[in-house]
Amino acid sequence: MTDLLLKKNSTEGAAFGVRKRSLLAPLAAALVLAGCMTQPVAPAPHAGVPVPASFTAGGDALPTAPWTVAAPAEVQPRGEWWLGFQDPVLADLVQRAGQANTSIQQAAARLAEARTLLRSADAARSVQVGASAGVTRQAGAATTGGAAPATLGTAGLNASYELDLFGRLSQTSDAARLDADAREALLQSTRLMVQADVAQTYLQLRAVQAEQVLVQESLAAYQDTLRLTQRRLQAGDVAELDVARVQTEVAATESDALALQRQQALLTNALAVLAGEVVSGFVLPPATGDAALPVIPPGVPGTVLARRPDVSAAQTAVLAAQARVGVAQKAWFPAVTLTGNAGHASPELGDLFKWSARAWGVSALLSLPIFDGGQRDAQIEGAKARLEAALADHRGQVLNAFRDVEDQLTSLRLLSGQAEAQGRAVTAARRATQLSDVRYRNGLVSQLELLDARRSELRNRRQELQVRTAQYVATVGLIRALGGGWGDQPAVKMAAVLQ
Repeated sequence: MTDLLLKKNSTEGAAFGVRKRSLLAPLAAALVLAGCMTQPVAPAPHAGVPVPASFTAGGDALPTAPWTVAAPAEVQPRGEWWLGFQDPVLADLVQRAGQANTSIQQAAARLAEARTLLRSADAARSVQVGASAGVTRQAGAATTGGAAPATLGTAGLNASYELDLFGRLSQTSDAARLDADAREALLQSTRLMVQADVAQTYLQLRAVQAEQVLVQESLAAYQDTLRLTQRRLQAGDVAELDVARVQTEVAATESDALALQRQQALLTNALAVLAGEVVSGFVLPPATGDAALPVIPPGVPGTVLARRPDVSAAQTAVLAAQARVGVAQKAWFPAVTLTGNAGHASPELGDLFKWSARAWGVSALLSLPIFDGGQRDAQIEGAKARLEAALADHRGQVLNAFRDVEDQLTSLRLLSGQAEAQGRAVTAARRATQLSDVRYRNGLVSQLELLDARRSELRNRRQELQVRTAQYVATVGLIRALGGGWGDQPAVKMAAVLQ
């Protein structure tokens, strides 16, 4: 199917800039130049997508580097990449989705259908053998008795075989095989998509649950402050305005808690559908701890990009469309069919199988179309149009592949810096809240200052959770953009990534 799939050499232990080269540069070759067709007259499947001289990845431009030839790898397994997150609940959900997800089941059924069509196309190239038996009663000039009715019984075998002189049947079979290959790649793509959706939805759900805990802690603190402020109001130490301010914060935090509960319910329902289960009976086990963030090892993309299933399926569809152009063109060529039959025929059923009633025949039929009102020309033009559509689809898949990897690498790099900055903000906000609480209890500052400090701490802690969730989602997105996992690589914390 594919002649060239290229990957880039990378050095173990390189800095992030080198890692970005090893991640991005193979994409240009593996996805663009992977489209070289086996037919010498085939148009280039990348359809004008240029190989970029450098990649930005959201930062400085990266120079190109030498390429090495890699074998096609789209049929290789994608690996159990979700195990890198070290979460047994996630691993169980992915396994359940792989067995019961309806999208995967539909893709598997379409693959089975494509394989039956391939068997049907292959069968057309073999000898066709059949048996027949019948009784005919007729009268007229065709009978030996003239006007008198006569009965003729027949029984025999017949065989036919079409000579594939110009390769029409073989090209039809090749197109069906390529269709089956494309369906297999689409099944892999669907499976990877479902796995990624399960992982991202699950990680977002765990983040919402963690945010709920944080909001409940803040709500409890606001409620304590409200009780303290109400006592101080009764003692005449504060005004009613201070109580109203705290009541506002309590009500607003309760509203946030309810919104998070709603979001959790929706994400849980989405997980149930992805796992192929009824929402009403779906129960998610409690979290066992924070999930880890896997590292993309240097050099890995050069081996996994060749397996990206959506690009492989689009490329195979181009080859199938090209083969069908050849089939349509060969419809103008002569067709030669050999037929033979042997059996018995007799006007008396009792004598049907006697040796004297035997009959046989052999024939060869040559058929050549001369004029069909433009039907075959229309079929050729239609096949060429479908080829152009397949080329455009393949080009779109290649462009999306570039964008996917670039987007996720940029996100991971910038999110790493954002997480570090947000961590400093949370530390400072916690310290400000502690100091404001002490000063408020000693009567040195107003209640408004304490509420502002707590509001700022809550906002920054929630932002920290959201940034970490974005890191999870971008990591899964990069794995999906690379076409799957990379084997039994150990998972480590994100602190070691993108240094």
